[in-house]
Amino acid sequence: MREIPENIVNFFKEQGFVLVSTLDMENTIHSSAKGIVGISGKGRVCIVDIYMGKTRANLNNNPVITITAVDEHKFIGYALKGKAVIVNKEDIKAHVSKNWEKKVMDRILKRVVTNVKKQKSSLIHPEARFPNPEYLIELTVDEIVDLTPEELRKPHK
Repeated sequence: MREIPENIVNFFKEQGFVLVSTLDMENTIHSSAKGIVGISGKGRVCIVDIYMGKTRANLNNNPVITITAVDEHKFIGYALKGKAVIVNKEDIKAHVSKNWEKKVMDRILKRVVTNVKKQKSSLIHPEARFPNPEYLIELTVDEIVDLTPEELRKPHK
């Protein structure tokens, strides 16, 4: 397990979603958008899989996983590589469920505020239709890849 520096933990906490990549039965890459419900500097990340497609089956077959997030405005990003386990619904801790509910409410609020500022009226709030998680994906981080271009990592003179 690899510790995650505080700046990277904060970066992932700011993201609305991450791309999760797993390997399917044919060893081809499968990617899907997921929500982070918790991240620890000690090297653990909890991910909610609300669409419950192929990711769980892939992880049951092969626990290798990578989560990726980028901020196109700041031109930075990171990939966290490691192994994952499935945490069944009955084993999800109450504080994790409450954290997910708060994240969903924050996303709805952000969408409403953005619509009001732009004077848009929309009754569509996809987050309000998110189902409760049936399980979590818990990633143990083994490697951190900095996706920021090398020339942007160096301080300017």
